[in-house]
Amino acid sequence: MLLGEYSSQVGEKNRIAVPKKIREELIGKIVVTRGYEGCLILVDDLRWTRLIEEVNSKSLLNLSVRDTKRFLLGGAVEVEMDSQGRFVIPDSLLNFAHIANTAVFIGVGEWAEIWSEEQWNKKLDLLKDNVSDLAERL
Repeated sequence: MLLGEYSSQVGEKNRIAVPKKIREELIGKIVVTRGYEGCLILVDDLRWTRLIEEVNSKSLLNLSVRDTKRFLLGGAVEVEMDSQGRFVIPDSLLNFAHIANTAVFIGVGEWAEIWSEEQWNKKLDLLKDNVSDLAERL
């Protein structure tokens, strides 16, 4: 299970290191795509397949299904980690998530999110302010 919060610097040529605790949970090919609320989603091949199967189980006649497929699949790229666990984030995804110098990896169970440090701090403040309401809505 992907858990925890980790910071990572974006290096030259848009290379970023996946934190060891997250990297150890990822098996095989790695996919990065646009995520919700302005982050990126990082998954391995098995988790990616499960995610796409869930989307594909819905009717193509539904506009929300088509838009979800456009959003997730259209922005997806397979990336290869080097021996140090680094990979290159395409410019389009860096721009989408407003990631500049520092990224924050958040393990949320079945996937990891990659946030710009600034956007994550804003989201975390919002979560802290509303955690009781969120728990009640579950």
